[in-house]
Amino acid sequence: MTNTIIEVRNVTKLFGPNTESGLQLLEQGYNKEKLASKGITVGVNKVSLDIREGEIFVIMGLSGSGKSTLVRMLNRLIDPTSGEVLIHGKDLMKMNKSQLRKVRQKSISMVFQKFALFPHRTVLENVEYGLEIQKVEAEARREKALQALELVGLKGWGDKLPDELSGGMQQRVGLARALANDPEVLLMDEAFSALDPLIRRDMQDELLELQDKMKKTIIFITHDLDEALRIGDRIALMKDGSLVQIGTPEEMLTQPANRYVERFIEDVDLSKVLTAAHVMRRPETTTLDRGPRVALELMRELGISNLFVINRSKVLLGVITAEDASAAAKSGKSISDILITDVPRVEPDMLLGDMFELTSSAKVPVSVVDNQGKLLGVIVRGALLGALAGNVNQSEGGEPK
Repeated sequence: MTNTIIEVRNVTKLFGPNTESGLQLLEQGYNKEKLASKGITVGVNKVSLDIREGEIFVIMGLSGSGKSTLVRMLNRLIDPTSGEVLIHGKDLMKMNKSQLRKVRQKSISMVFQKFALFPHRTVLENVEYGLEIQKVEAEARREKALQALELVGLKGWGDKLPDELSGGMQQRVGLARALANDPEVLLMDEAFSALDPLIRRDMQDELLELQDKMKKTIIFITHDLDEALRIGDRIALMKDGSLVQIGTPEEMLTQPANRYVERFIEDVDLSKVLTAAHVMRRPETTTLDRGPRVALELMRELGISNLFVINRSKVLLGVITAEDASAAAKSGKSISDILITDVPRVEPDMLLGDMFELTSSAKVPVSVVDNQGKLLGVIVRGALLGALAGNVNQSEGGEPK
């Protein structure tokens, strides 16, 4: 996900009778409150950001932060007062009506908070609507609409009317309608906020599952921090029309840019966001051919009570304890004879909240392995508890500071 699909360059949007004067006042240092006293409302203030192909990019903030105004400038439902919005390097502001219509039909689709379904049309006819506007032949558009409905889990519901569906199902219809155009970019403005909490979480899960299949670029607007942390690859936090911080969920939590971000995230349940990769330490290892005496000496030197055993490809074979190594050295046994192979293992992306039971019952540190079984790190109870208390910074060597 390194290719940039949308670029926002120093974009400002002012509302009011004299926006040119407002721009000059902004340059002179006027803030949102001062401009409001002159009848000028700041929607977005000098925002610059890049959105990459295939990522879920979340724009979040409180009511009035400018997030919805910003997203509507990405397809020119609202024109910027100044600045540039580029898709694949082409400036939307320089496009004529025909070119802009093509972008909206082919490149960018929008999913609305209120579903925006036609009540007199069936589910299938609602999904077909965008293709109908493009004058796609009836048979072709029906096939695409049916595929989109199946993608969102509504196969067999095409002949129903919207009021026969639950809120969550209606939102899926809205999503299917956007997907039927096969757009490069999905704009989702508070798409799930009208749903009750349980349905909302289900829709978040479905969106993540769909993204695994589609690999679309999704720009998701929300005021809900938990939702942003759950679905976003990166998050842009806005305040008073300005961009406060951009980062991954982990960066937002562990490296807040200022006090405002700290206050914004202070009530987050870290166990539902941080993963094993954030708290793992560098593992101390040995190999089968080094012998129990060498392993025992290494443990004494490091002040630890166990060693993880790997092969030459760094694949985890098991763990040995200092007690067993001492007995083996006296009796002439090898490391293979004392190797404990039943070692608790997790993948690096496992959430800390899913690891409590495992770490509390484990007799040795939990190992973190990749999908090939290679040992990446180990997790001890103290490191996990420290991370949940906010101490998740790590040094280059992998040890917590």
